[in-house]
Amino acid sequence: MSDHSHIRPWRHIERRKSRQIMVGSVAVGGDAPISVQSMTNTLTSDANATIGQIRELEEAGADIVRVSCPDEDSTAAFKTIARAAKVPLVADIHFHYRRGIEAAEAGAACLRINPGNIGNAARVKEVIQAAKDHGCSMRIGVNAGSLEKELLEKYGEPCPDAMVESALNHARILQDHDFHEFKISVKASDPFLTVAAYQQLAEAIDCPLHLGVTEAGPLRTGTIKSSIGMGSMLWAGIGDTIRVSLAADPVEEIKVGFDILKSLGLRHRGVNIIACPSCARQGFNVIETVGVLEEKLAHISTAMSLSIIGCVVNGPGEALYTDVGFTGGGKGSGMVYLNGKIAHKLDNAKMVDEIVELVEAKAAELDAARAAQDAARVAAE
Repeated sequence: MSDHSHIRPWRHIERRKSRQIMVGSVAVGGDAPISVQSMTNTLTSDANATIGQIRELEEAGADIVRVSCPDEDSTAAFKTIARAAKVPLVADIHFHYRRGIEAAEAGAACLRINPGNIGNAARVKEVIQAAKDHGCSMRIGVNAGSLEKELLEKYGEPCPDAMVESALNHARILQDHDFHEFKISVKASDPFLTVAAYQQLAEAIDCPLHLGVTEAGPLRTGTIKSSIGMGSMLWAGIGDTIRVSLAADPVEEIKVGFDILKSLGLRHRGVNIIACPSCARQGFNVIETVGVLEEKLAHISTAMSLSIIGCVVNGPGEALYTDVGFTGGGKGSGMVYLNGKIAHKLDNAKMVDEIVELVEAKAAELDAARAAQDAARVAAE
């Protein structure tokens, strides 16, 4: 690959040192890759619909999927859903502590509880015991919109101090019961409040942190808000798993999540397309071409780069650092680059099909090389 971040110290992000927990088969925290999550929005009681949506999220690259369990019908269906899922499932529990116990019994890899509405300490203790008995981790999920009444009275409004105090109070309950397999989130819809709370929490405890700007909004504005909030925290090294909360298809949350991590060099999945915004110098319709290529290359999960530049001002320079590149020229053709070197001239009319073939071939080459490296490492061990 042509990712040269290893020789660019100014691109290095030093991640906060957190202890590691397991969410099913997925490690969270420590030196584990930052995992990407989403949440189903089907009725959990409809197992087939929920499994169908989980399949779509798995195909998009989701590492973990959260499923809401608001009633007994949902936890009854959860057993079938968990058995069918290929990724670990987090059971989202609110108000009814019994749902947490039932979800643990049904195969949840993690229980998400909100200290503001799960109930008294005795009920929390029962949920903790169920998590221990069934090998579940837990997430303490603090939201600005559902803080405990006494904290709102103490601070007057949702604020970083109130959110962090809520999180640490609940963490103490888990620790007092000798339960340490937990992560914490302190989310708000306001990015300023969210970032301030996470910064304070990151200094106060060593557990993994689940990042998110909650209720961020529709696809475009929610993506921007999440990118600003989570991007600033990830850049500072804070965060071990992320969920982008969008009023959109959950698959879009996974796509945006990976795009945020790719932009920061923290995670690489799929084709990273570098494209110019286009201008009067373009030798072909850049915007239309990139849209078609993005769709035709969506099936590729191999981490690699592709540059699509409309003219020779920046095209050759960008192509030096991508696996496959195309730079617009004139008279209906442009130049193809492979591994940063000029390969051949290509007619614009044939551009899309050939670029797809070249990218697929490069992905197969990279996959084979990585498989060989893995085999050699295993043999050496």
